[in-house]
Amino acid sequence: MKGLWNDVDAACWEGDLGQRVYTSRLLGREPSLVLHGGGNTSVKLREPDAFGTPRDVLYVKGSGWDLATIEAAGFAPVLMDHLLRLARLEQLADERMVNELATHVTRAGAPAPSVEAILHALLPHRFVDHTHADALLAVSDTADGAARVREIYGDTVVVVPYVMPGFDLARACAREFPRQAHAGTVGMVLLNHGLFSFGATARESYERMIDLVTRAEDYLRRHAPRAAANPQYRDPPDRVAVARLRRALADAAGHPVVLALEDDARAMAFARRADVAAISQQGTATPDHVIRTKRLPLLGRDVAGYVEAYRAYFERNARAAARALTMLDPAPRVVLDPEFGLGCVGRTVKDALIVRDIYRHTIGVIEDATALGGFQALPEADLFAVEYWELEQAKLARGGAARPFAGEVALVTGAASGIGRACVESLLARGAAVVALDRDAAIAGRWTRPDVLAVTCDVTDGAGLERALDAASRAFGGIDLLVLNAGMFPGGTRLAALGDDAWRQVMQVNLDSNLALLRRSHPLLALARRGGRVVVIGSKNVPAPGPGAGAYSASKAALTQLARVAALEWGADRIRVNVLHPNAVFDTGLWSDAVLADRAQQYGMSVEEYKTSNVLRVEVTSRDVAELAAEMCGALFDKVTGAQLPVDGGNDRVI
Repeated sequence: MKGLWNDVDAACWEGDLGQRVYTSRLLGREPSLVLHGGGNTSVKLREPDAFGTPRDVLYVKGSGWDLATIEAAGFAPVLMDHLLRLARLEQLADERMVNELATHVTRAGAPAPSVEAILHALLPHRFVDHTHADALLAVSDTADGAARVREIYGDTVVVVPYVMPGFDLARACAREFPRQAHAGTVGMVLLNHGLFSFGATARESYERMIDLVTRAEDYLRRHAPRAAANPQYRDPPDRVAVARLRRALADAAGHPVVLALEDDARAMAFARRADVAAISQQGTATPDHVIRTKRLPLLGRDVAGYVEAYRAYFERNARAAARALTMLDPAPRVVLDPEFGLGCVGRTVKDALIVRDIYRHTIGVIEDATALGGFQALPEADLFAVEYWELEQAKLARGGAARPFAGEVALVTGAASGIGRACVESLLARGAAVVALDRDAAIAGRWTRPDVLAVTCDVTDGAGLERALDAASRAFGGIDLLVLNAGMFPGGTRLAALGDDAWRQVMQVNLDSNLALLRRSHPLLALARRGGRVVVIGSKNVPAPGPGAGAYSASKAALTQLARVAALEWGADRIRVNVLHPNAVFDTGLWSDAVLADRAQQYGMSVEEYKTSNVLRVEVTSRDVAELAAEMCGALFDKVTGAQLPVDGGNDRVI
């Protein structure tokens, strides 16, 4: 492992706490050391209280902070003397421990101290680093893991058998560290859990961590060389089969979920291993992961069978618990399937990608440990204890209530600008993942967030629609919401001058392409847990056409009629289809200055008069339309289908 320490960068961080922040970020930048809030760091400082009396304070990573982005404010300062007194207790309940830590923090507004604060306080070193290094776990997660650790490190590290994190682990380390440690001790291995390093300076502790991990990596290269995965050439996965699996997962979870597929060579090779049923059903690489991934992945697509097995797992372990437990949702978070590869399940895209990152590293640990002679995870009772540990569950609960469209996937056409772009933003604000389609290649740069899949696609190209839907299937698992917005509005042309090619082009874009997408989307929408929803962006020209817009008016009227038929035919599939008729929305790609001037002239108005020529004398914006489109996909319109609503500020010809 390559160390990232840089003297110039380090000099920018003042004091021991600044150095602590700097090296914590270095650790956090390496995913083979820590992932998504994992790991821990601390520094012991002497500071005066309000009366000038010096006191020893442990600055330990606060709960909920990520090492990759941590700041000084992310460390909780806890009084050392109190932590050391707590360490001398024979027992300390979790709730009491959390309270004792919180009530002895020296800074108001500081985050909750890590549950490992007592352990960090016990270690007689100024700086302490703790990671879940993949290489160490691969060595440790074997039947003879302790012997292999000794083979690598000799007596330079303290080795502690697995103990439940928290107070029990602190007590175990309090016993083992003095017994094994000596002047040459540079680290501590917690079997099946992680690795500690320490030192007098932040640099010393960090570089010891890098050295310890490198030694484990070198051992793996010598004893378990990893073969390169062969590319798995194949057609895209059947998107309806993917959507069917996603629906089963959502039903098991009790709410919509995102299913993100990883079907690269390595994921496919692991899912297709002949021994995958044996090596993947042992447990997690480190107990911390069970909170995100559950203990076991689902093999194949028998979600009902997985749920039944999870219930049995819960019941046999809950009986031994010291308190009454309520079963978490039994849906798997990881799916291994020979056709789909690695499936990652989450309430949000962020959750699914956390599962992806963790399980990708788990695959490496399992493969390396298997090559050493056999991967061996902790017994299920130990993993169950962490999965149902109230302190870990509290971390997830702090995320707050889910947003209305969490776990749902929307597809929006014409998404690069105007109403389409505003629809993407409105749906994102409600928690949906969004597939954004536009023929403008600039769509790819509109959003740089993982819950938006931007696809360059001409909606008149059937093959392009197929590719876009396949991409949506891979990224998110299906489609629940469809906003048909892409369209064209040619310059004013009266019927006598309207050419055949111009007519056909408008019909192809505004009508034919929408039928093609509706037809292809139907089987996916029919599998939406809350029922599929379609919002068609029509036009005021449907109920009140204007001169010079014959092709546009006719195409939007035909599209509206098509939506009405879809509402009739798809109601039995729990798919709602509704239409919005906006008018005079001028912040869209349809309205160039020339078209706007031409339309204003048609009505004998100035441009400004034309913009507010409605009953309410207001200008209608893309966001106004988008917000109503999003609401029509929500609970407020749950029993509405086949409706047509104007978004026009009131039009006397429509009214």
